[in-house]
Amino acid sequence: MKTTEILPRANHIEIDQQTVTICAFDASESRESLAHQTIQVIASGPSIADLAFAAIQDRATIFVNGSISLLAEHAFDKVAGYVISDARFIRHRPEIFKDHYNGQPLYATLAVFEALAIAHSDILLTHHKAMRVICPVDRHWGVQSNRSWLSKLTFKRRRLNKKRPLSDFSDHPNLVIDSNHRPAIGVSLDVTDGFVEAGTVAYVAAQLAFSRQTSEIHLYGIDLLNTNQPRFYENLNNSAPCKLDKAITDRIVPSFDLLAQVYKARGVMVYNHSEVSKDLFHNLVYQATDQI
Repeated sequence: MKTTEILPRANHIEIDQQTVTICAFDASESRESLAHQTIQVIASGPSIADLAFAAIQDRATIFVNGSISLLAEHAFDKVAGYVISDARFIRHRPEIFKDHYNGQPLYATLAVFEALAIAHSDILLTHHKAMRVICPVDRHWGVQSNRSWLSKLTFKRRRLNKKRPLSDFSDHPNLVIDSNHRPAIGVSLDVTDGFVEAGTVAYVAAQLAFSRQTSEIHLYGIDLLNTNQPRFYENLNNSAPCKLDKAITDRIVPSFDLLAQVYKARGVMVYNHSEVSKDLFHNLVYQATDQI
């Protein structure tokens, strides 16, 4: 087997002469079980602004990046998690995290936690026990906030961020890799052993939901075709750069189709609720919100 590297089991960060330890995600931990509840993942596509929240706010929900700002306006009963996989979100919109994060279960990469230690060290000190490290299988540190920051990392951290081909993980028991697709794509069956990237944090959140024993996964705001528009929480003056356009057809869409196929075969249906992108997918089933 080619997959011999072991993922970091914790992240130790020095803040104000204190060592903060953030443990790694472990699906066997009792707090992680969703007990076969239906889970919904709310992304940041513009269509979120038109969603009828009264119909969905009683469900267990995972938020990603800026979608956590919805908590300011809507009373979601069960916040099952908050996922940030790219440290650039912290650099572009640090105020969103500061204004809306107050101790919800946070799942983030090592790079994100390093960025948070700089931008919001007080929040890390207060809520680190509610946080868990998740890692991409092919570059353990994750997407850094900028290249100059990465250049200052220790040799060990640079090694952790050296990207490996997904084909190296084709024998891994908790990963399904399609090496015939160009580029290679994949999906994780247990994020304890790492997640597979596809160019959007919602893909990470869906893998996390499956790992936590959900019965169904419902995706909102996976719009894809209107990526030239600001996210629902942005406007034309403060929108962060978006690189989805280049990745849609060759990475994001086939990855979600693979995920839906693999999870369905294991008894978990995955539904897309974005009418904008409903015709893009073959295996990811579209369901209108009023059909829930």
